[in-house]
Amino acid sequence: MELYIIRHAQSTNNVSMIYNSTDRVADPPLTELGFRQAETVAHYLSTTHDIDRWVDQIPESNQLPHGFNFTKLYCSPMLRTLQTCLPISRKLNMEAEVWVDLHEHGGIHLDYGDVRGVVGFPGLGRTAIQDQFTGFHVPPLITDDGWYNPAHKAEDIATCMGRAVRVAHAIRQHTSTNERIALVTHGTFTDVLLKSLLNMLPNHTMRFSHYNTAITRLDFSPDGHVKLRYLNRIAHLPPDMVS
Repeated sequence: MELYIIRHAQSTNNVSMIYNSTDRVADPPLTELGFRQAETVAHYLSTTHDIDRWVDQIPESNQLPHGFNFTKLYCSPMLRTLQTCLPISRKLNMEAEVWVDLHEHGGIHLDYGDVRGVVGFPGLGRTAIQDQFTGFHVPPLITDDGWYNPAHKAEDIATCMGRAVRVAHAIRQHTSTNERIALVTHGTFTDVLLKSLLNMLPNHTMRFSHYNTAITRLDFSPDGHVKLRYLNRIAHLPPDMVS
């Protein structure tokens, strides 16, 4: 089984973080650059020569396979991941499934830094997702009231690690198959998920870093072995689009 982890494209909060701005929002959309990054990675995933699979198969012919040919496509319910996943879903002509446990560490919240403190928000509701992202499969646990419990405010890292363990367990159920599974998710959650898959939790002294729309691939064999094939690959982006 092959697992591909794709970080979302650049969001407005990514830019706010760079410039130390106070205009952060709870569930940020993509920037103009982010939308171009999303289209670029979608084109790459659907049309590029998959050299890694060609090397694995050692074919008799010189015909390189086109596209990554995912069998399953999942994304986080956060707006920036949904917007990143949409062109991928369209280019690959496959249904994307929203997986709540793929959301970013912290959940949907803002720290106002005043008497209000940290405030939680529910995130996009079922109808809102279905209207904006036609064809996406939305699980029943996402209602029109949203998917995140505002009472949780900011999710702590231990809870995030617990989600990563759940996702890792679900992924490992496919290790005896020929599935090629893609997850469109987030930077910190990718870091924690990789550590879970590689039996490195808890770990606070090192970090797996990813650029926007970077791709990481892991291969799983039926005997339980895991191979990290590549990390933070951005071959699809020209230098002026890397963020």
